Amino acid sequence: DSRGLLLFTQNGTMVDRLTEPGGCEKTYEVEIRGRISDNDLARVLQGVSTSIGTLKVHRINKKREVGPKTHLEVVLLEGKNRHLRRIFHALKDPKFHTPLKVLDLKRIQIGPLTLDIPVGAWRFSTPDEETQLLAIFKTPIHRG
Repeated sequence: DSRGLLLFTQNGTMVDRLTEPGGCEKTYEVEIRGRISDNDLARVLQGVSTSIGTLKVHRINKKREVGPKTHLEVVLLEGKNRHLRRIFHALKDPKFHTPLKVLDLKRIQIGPLTLDIPVGAWRFSTPDEETQLLAIFKTPIHRG
């Protein structure tokens, strides 16, 4: 299932900017069952047809393949419900022709903030992190 970095705030402007499409990069470590071809890596960047329309990622990097599993790092500029799960399910393992399945999904970064604490722990943001987040609001939203 999904896990990783969560950001809680009562600042409505920050919520809007962090959740608006193109407003903030979110980086994930993704483990999938199956192998993903280089052609499918390119397709994911261009857009994959799913049951809710065409979905794509901003960047994708194949980290390693271990047995029947592939480990990826994926950056989204927007995230619809089950975005990554839908994309990979629409693709097929090139050898077995079965849909790819997300086995683990971990958000490791939101904008300039990175996951740096153990599972189950929490902490307040530092003044420097808040300054970095506020800087996001001063940059134009990336649309595309």
